[in-house]
Amino acid sequence: MSNAATPRERRPSTSAPIHDLQGPVGPGFSRPKHKRTFTGFGAGEIKSVEASIPEPQRDAWKRFQAKGFTTKEDFEREVVRHVETTLARSMFNCDETAAYAAASLAFRDRLITQWNRTQQRQTFSDTKRIYYLSLEFLMGRAFDNAMLNVGAKEIATEGLADLGFRIEDIISQEHDAALGNGGLGRLAACFLDSMASLNYPAWGYGLRYRYGIFKQEIVDGYQVEVPDYWLDFNPWEFPRHDIVVDIQFYGHVRKYQTDEGKNVVIWEGGEIVKAVAYDVPIPGFETSATNNLRLWSSKAASGEFDFQKFNSGDYESSVAEQQRAETISAVLYPNDNLDRGKELRLKQQYFWVAASLYDIVRRFKKSKRAWSEFPDQVAIQLNDTHPTLAIVELQRILVDLEGLEWDESWKIVTRTFGYTNHTVLPEALEKWSVPLFQNLLPRHLQIIYEINLFFLQLVERKFPKERELLGQVSIIEESQPKMVRMAYLAIVGSHKVNGVAELHSDLIKSTIFKDFVRIFGPDKFTNVTNGITPRRWLHQANPRLSELIASKIGGVGFLKDLNLLNELEKFADDKEFKKQWAEIKYANKVRLAKHIKTTTGVTVNPAALFDIQVKRIHEYKRQQMNIFGVIHRYLTIKAMTAEERKKLAPRVSIFGGKAAPGYWMAKTIIHLVNSVGAVVNHDEDVGDLLKVIFLEDYNVSKAEMICPASDISEHISTAGTEASGTSNMKFVLNGGLIIGTCDGANIEITREIGENNIFLFGNLAEDVEDLRHAHNYGSHAMDPDLVKVFEAIKKNTFGDAGAFGALVSAIEDHGDYYLVSDDFHSYTQTQDLVDEAYKDQDEWISKTIISVARMGFFSSDRCINEYAESIWNIEPLAPEANGSSGMAKGEL
Repeated sequence: MSNAATPRERRPSTSAPIHDLQGPVGPGFSRPKHKRTFTGFGAGEIKSVEASIPEPQRDAWKRFQAKGFTTKEDFEREVVRHVETTLARSMFNCDETAAYAAASLAFRDRLITQWNRTQQRQTFSDTKRIYYLSLEFLMGRAFDNAMLNVGAKEIATEGLADLGFRIEDIISQEHDAALGNGGLGRLAACFLDSMASLNYPAWGYGLRYRYGIFKQEIVDGYQVEVPDYWLDFNPWEFPRHDIVVDIQFYGHVRKYQTDEGKNVVIWEGGEIVKAVAYDVPIPGFETSATNNLRLWSSKAASGEFDFQKFNSGDYESSVAEQQRAETISAVLYPNDNLDRGKELRLKQQYFWVAASLYDIVRRFKKSKRAWSEFPDQVAIQLNDTHPTLAIVELQRILVDLEGLEWDESWKIVTRTFGYTNHTVLPEALEKWSVPLFQNLLPRHLQIIYEINLFFLQLVERKFPKERELLGQVSIIEESQPKMVRMAYLAIVGSHKVNGVAELHSDLIKSTIFKDFVRIFGPDKFTNVTNGITPRRWLHQANPRLSELIASKIGGVGFLKDLNLLNELEKFADDKEFKKQWAEIKYANKVRLAKHIKTTTGVTVNPAALFDIQVKRIHEYKRQQMNIFGVIHRYLTIKAMTAEERKKLAPRVSIFGGKAAPGYWMAKTIIHLVNSVGAVVNHDEDVGDLLKVIFLEDYNVSKAEMICPASDISEHISTAGTEASGTSNMKFVLNGGLIIGTCDGANIEITREIGENNIFLFGNLAEDVEDLRHAHNYGSHAMDPDLVKVFEAIKKNTFGDAGAFGALVSAIEDHGDYYLVSDDFHSYTQTQDLVDEAYKDQDEWISKTIISVARMGFFSSDRCINEYAESIWNIEPLAPEANGSSGMAKGEL
C-alpha cells in the first residue's frame, strides 16, 4: 500500500464526535479529533439550543445544578469529600498539602459556577469586550485571594480549624504562579482583579510557562537560576483540550491571481505547533463576576511520540519534536544573548498572539456581524511591545484569510488596538532582525513592509521637505542587519498610546516618540498613571491594618473606593489610634524578622529601621547606589566612638529581586550585596546598628510579607528612567515612607501625600543629559565619600575586589551612565534626614497615617475606569441578580 493512500482512521473513543481528521500518529494513521458540543455558542444560538432541550431534561439539570458552599458545615463537607474522593486520602493521612488541595478545590468549585454564569451573562449581553494581552501575569497565590474576594475567609478559617488545620499553614502550601517577573506582570494581575471587581467584560491572554522565569537561589553570594516547578499541583487552571489552535512557523509565501483578478496570498509549508488553552478564573471582590485568564501551552502537532523512530531504536529523536515544541512555553524571557534565544523569544511572542487572535476572531465570527463592527465589539490592549505582532497577525487574518481589502482591514486594525508603553530607555524598546523575521514569519515581514510603506507615504505627504524624518520614524531601521522596531509598529497600528505616569507620558512625547507626536498629533498620546489593587495589597497583605482602618471609617467600603481612606486623616494625632497603628507595624516587622532568621540565619532587631529595596535588579533602578550607601554607613560606624554609636538609629538594609540570567552587571550587584552582608553582619563593632540582608527568590507572596514591614523603602532610579513603579504605592499604602528620586509615580505620590511625608533627593530628569555630557566631555568631580567606598572595595574589604571591578569602573571610567556619582552626596544626606526623622516616632507615625489616608488615587480601579472611558470605550455589566439562568454555557 503506498504512502499516498488515504490515511486509515483510528476508531475514536466512545461517543467522541469526530471531524477534520488531522495530524499523523504513524505512517498512514491519523489522530481522531474531538469536536466541541454544547459550549461556545453566540447569544442567539444559546436561546435556541436551550429551547430545543426537552422540559424534563432542563428541569433535571436545573434541579441538580452545582452550588458552591455558603456555610461552615457545607465547606467542611466539601473539603472532606475532596480529601476522600478527589485525593483518595483519609483523616489519617491528610497532611497540610492535601488540606490545601482539598480546600482550594472547594473554593474552585464555587468559583466555577460564578465563572460559567459570568461568561453566559457576557455572551447574552453581547457587549464590547476588552482583551488584555500581556506576556506576564504575576498573579501570586490564588487561594487567599479567592477566599477574600468571595467573602468566605472566615468560613474557611473556622472550617479548617475544626478539621485540625491553621489557615496560615494551609495558605503557605501554595506555590506562587510563575507567570511573570516584574512590575509589568504585577500590573497586569492588578488590572485583571480590577476588571472583575468592576464588572467589565474582560479576558486576559498570556502564556503558561512551565518553569516561570526561574527560581532564584543564592549560592556563595551569587545568583543561581533553577527551574521553578510551580505546576506540580495547580487547582486554579482548567485544561481546555478541546480548544487547540494550529500555529505556523517558517515556510514560504505563494502569490497568485484568481480568474476574477483578485490577488491571493498563501503562507504555506514550514512547521506547525499546537497551542492548547488553559483557563484560570479571576474572581471579583464583592461581586459574582468571575472573568477569565486564558493561557496557552505549546505541544507538537504530530502527537507526542513517533513510534516508528522509537521501534527502530532512535529513542531520543522519537520525542524530539515534542520537546522542541514544548520549549516555546517552557520559560519566560529565554536568555537572548544567543541567536537561538532570540528566535525562541520571537517564536514565543507570535505563538501567543496568533493563538489569542484566532480565539478572539472565532468568538466575533459567531455573532455573524459585519467585519466593520469588529472594533465596536473588540478592544485589544497591548501591554508593552511584546504582543505587537498581534497588529500584523490581525491584518493577515483580515486580508489573507477573510478576503478584505487592505485599507478596510487596516482601518479595523487601528481602531481595535491600544498600546501601553512601559519604558523610556531606548535600548529596552524591542527590535528584531529582518533575517530572523524572514526565516520565521515570512508573510508577517511582507505585511510589516507594506504597513511601513503606507505609513512613510503619509509622512512624506505631511512633511514633504523633511526627508531625514522618514528614516527616523521608519518601522524598519536601516542598520546592519536591518531591524524591525516593534514600538514604532505598535504606535502606527494603535489608535491610542499611553504612558503609565505623568512624567513618563510627557517624556515619551518629548524624547523617544516626539516625531510621532508631530505626525499623529498629541491626542493619540495619553497618560494613565498606574495603580494597585487594595484587595491584595492592603486587605490580604496586611489584614490587621485593613481591620483597624475599617473600624475607624465604617467598614471595608474603601476596598472598592480607595478615596474613602481620606477619613483616616482626622486620626493622625489620635494617641490611641497611633498606638494601635504602631503595634501592627511592629508585629509585621517581627513576622519579617522571623522569615529573615529562617531563610538567612541572620538575627535582626524588629525595633531597628527597616530600609527596603525589592524589585528587579537593574542598573537604572540603582541598587548599586543603595549598597554603596550601605558601605558608606558601615565605614562611618566603624570610624565612630562608642559614645557616638549610641546616638545612632539602628538600621536593617533589605534587598531582594532577580537579575535576568544574561545580565552580568545586575548579577554582580547581587554578589556585592551578599558580600557586604557577610562582612557587616559578623562585625561585632557594628552589632545591631547595621544589618544587610538579601532575600532570595523575591515574588508576590514574599512582597505581601515585606511591604507591611517597611519603615522606609527605596525608589531611587535615575530621574527619567522609571516609567512609573508600583512597589512605591504598595509600601506607602502599608504605612511606610519613601526615599526616592523625582521619577515615575514618585512625583504624583509626592503631590498626593505632601512633600513633608516623602524624602526626595537627586537630580531632575531635565538635567540628566547635561550631566552625562559633562561626564564624557567636561569635568566631573567624584564625591569624596563615594571615593572612600570604592577604596574600601578595592582593598578587598568585602572579598576579592576583582569580582566588583566592573561596577566601580562603570562609574569611574565609563561615563557613569546612571549618575550614581552625581546623586550620591544628596542620597547620603537624605538618609541622614531619615535617621533623624525616625527618632521622633510620634511624628513618624503621624506621617505614615497621613500618607495612607491620601493614597486613594493609586487604586487600579481608577486606572481601569480611565482605560475603559478614554481608550477602550467599554461599559461594565450590571451586577448579577441572585440565581442562575438556565444550563447553557456562555462562550468560552
